[in-house]
Amino acid sequence: MGGAAAMRVDTVDTVIMLQGRGITRGIAEGEALVTTQTISGWGGVNPMTGTVIESRHELKGRSFAGKILVFPGGKGSSGWSAIFHMTRLAGTAPLAMVFTQMTPKVALGAVVMRIPAVTDLDRDPFGHVEDGDRVRVDGDRGEVTIWKGGCG
Repeated sequence: MGGAAAMRVDTVDTVIMLQGRGITRGIAEGEALVTTQTISGWGGVNPMTGTVIESRHELKGRSFAGKILVFPGGKGSSGWSAIFHMTRLAGTAPLAMVFTQMTPKVALGAVVMRIPAVTDLDRDPFGHVEDGDRVRVDGDRGEVTIWKGGCG
């Protein structure tokens, strides 16, 4: 056998499964956008772009459009769900939501956006999912699958 043999190295994604409670049905998969801060819908989000505009928020200037939004939940007035309904109409809504604080506000937001949502997870999602990870949210089964670095 002459010459150096080419060596192939396969990388295996780290896959993490979380089990929770599905709030709205459906399945979506995409890149994670993660914040440990609640988001104010009324005055905190530009519904035409899905961009967080709330001053002093760690996601200020970033859009959740077409992403899997992982966050504690919503804060502020009942206008929260109206703003998120506007993101659906504008095509700037997240693909799905994973949240830790169940409130009528955030549940209604998931319903009006018509996106899969999961909460009450068996483990803290903030200890497992990071920006850029590939995440699948299964609202039918209440499952969240995370592929570390999967969208990078």
